[in-house]
Amino acid sequence: MIYDAWLVLGILAVAIVLFVTELVRVDVVAMGVVVVLILTGILTPSEAISGFSNSAVIVIGALFVVGGAISQTGLAGMIGRRVLRIAGTDQRKLMVVLFLAVAFLSSFMSNTGTVAVLLPAVVILARTANISPSKLLIPMAYGSLVGGAMTLIGTPPNLIVSDLLLETGYEPFTFFSFTPMGLVLVLVGIVYMLVIGRRLLPDRDTQSPRNVVIPEPKEEIIDRYQLPNNIFRLRVRLWSRLIDKTLAEAHFGDQYNITVLEILRREEPRPALRLVRPKTNENQEIKRRSFIPEADSVLEADDILIVQGDAHNVGRVAAEWALGVQAATEANVTEEAVSRINNEVGVAEILIPNRSHLIGKTVVNTRFGAKYNLTVLGILAPGGKGDVNIREHKLEFGDTLLVQGRWEDIIALREDRRDFVVLGQPEATLRNPDRSKAIMALGVLAVMIVFMVTGWLPLVAVALAASLAMVLTGCLTMDDAYTAIDWKSLILIAGMIPMSIALEKVGLINLAANGLTEFFGPYGPTAVMAGLFLLTSLFTQFISNTATTVVVAPVALTAATSLGVSPYAFLMAVAIAASMAFATPVASPSNTLVMGAGNYRFGDYIKVGTPLIFLTLIATLIVLPLLFPF
Repeated sequence: MIYDAWLVLGILAVAIVLFVTELVRVDVVAMGVVVVLILTGILTPSEAISGFSNSAVIVIGALFVVGGAISQTGLAGMIGRRVLRIAGTDQRKLMVVLFLAVAFLSSFMSNTGTVAVLLPAVVILARTANISPSKLLIPMAYGSLVGGAMTLIGTPPNLIVSDLLLETGYEPFTFFSFTPMGLVLVLVGIVYMLVIGRRLLPDRDTQSPRNVVIPEPKEEIIDRYQLPNNIFRLRVRLWSRLIDKTLAEAHFGDQYNITVLEILRREEPRPALRLVRPKTNENQEIKRRSFIPEADSVLEADDILIVQGDAHNVGRVAAEWALGVQAATEANVTEEAVSRINNEVGVAEILIPNRSHLIGKTVVNTRFGAKYNLTVLGILAPGGKGDVNIREHKLEFGDTLLVQGRWEDIIALREDRRDFVVLGQPEATLRNPDRSKAIMALGVLAVMIVFMVTGWLPLVAVALAASLAMVLTGCLTMDDAYTAIDWKSLILIAGMIPMSIALEKVGLINLAANGLTEFFGPYGPTAVMAGLFLLTSLFTQFISNTATTVVVAPVALTAATSLGVSPYAFLMAVAIAASMAFATPVASPSNTLVMGAGNYRFGDYIKVGTPLIFLTLIATLIVLPLLFPF
């Protein structure tokens, strides 16, 4: 048994190191844990795969679908924007309203989804009020994290601790069990931000790079990415050797470092006998249609190519192929490179997260265009680094890429969450939100909450029924439902649940609980709860809050049992601490999303977030024993 205990402890230590360093995807680590526990004989196969049938995993997966419907129908955006309209332009009022709005939305849907939906509106609102976005975006991220602690479905840790209670013979937490404590934390967060936090928040220049997705004023996108400086119009002259050749045969990319963004072609064929170049004013009157350039696109006389590249290289290609060249103006860039946002093609901004494989590589090294079918129009680096050479810049954490291409290809980047964070809701542009569907989604959500509050049906049945109703009512398709599910998170939870079983089986849970009670026990249950809170909040700054909860929650339950006290306060403290991911930009996707938009640095999160963690600890130690007496 001692050997088994050391073996399990070693497996856990390796998993934690991999979670922190992210050398391997977290879901792969979780699956590796399952496999190793089987191969070493620590767990039987049925024990090792028990996480995949765990009710908490099923409920969380169903709630991802419900949240996806709320987001895709535009319901979340509608609610958020209406709430923000009442905020006015006063910074303190804006901060309070924003904190409350995101906390409310995050109590019913993903906090990451809430931040992504409201981010563009908040940045534009900040500009309108002449306030630096850096004064509002960290409060928004923190509000989303606190909001997750307000309801049973607000965040996975809440469901995990509730399911643990149910499995061990206790009454689980109800839908609003977390609400009283959550409201206290929201109040603490607002007061802290108004009194202390707003003084600690940086006041960065509003002209610094910001990662805001369309919709945004086109002129501002052009100005921020300096598009007129590297976009040109090339006209295929009648005597050009490029006529009847494909783009692949022109070798624009590999020989000249030039990207063709778009091809404009005459709607009507040129008159056969017209051999001279038309006058400028006549050329402007020619009606043209736009289409996306492909490698096998065959070029014709009078085609206009919208290209991106260095002016010297554009001059070389124009001379080589007898092309007319015209530098883009802000007017024609607005018309030709940015505003073509329709049901097929558009532009969006994507963020490079800290775990991305692209970090340290250039766009050219990654073969971005060939791999993702998208063109990088510009790059904004965090920290106000100024102009960035697209071809030579090595990508860094926090870089924001402006990309152009088909909406389907832009949305597809969401599948690769390790490498990209797609900002905003491109699918909302692809399919205009249907108000009737938004109302339908609101109705399904309301019915789901009623059944969860009353307890008339098991939680897993209600969640599955709600997700099915979202599909049957057309709020999202079945394919969209699969896309809405964060499979990585589900695999992570399902894979780490067997680890908690193994820790229990070899006696490490009892050992950790006994150590905790021996150290803090003489000072009372409140001190033990404080130790659990600090341990959980420390881990959650660097690894997933779900993985942290899966490991720490059984320790909390065993500690409560050994002390002979009710486990409810201990387990709720663990769930709350797991959501208090304030001190690093990598602690939560919400923090990562706002980093570039607010031009934040790593130290900003430590400075603003650490005091808030200790304030939430104090509030938890005071209020939880009153709500759930020991």
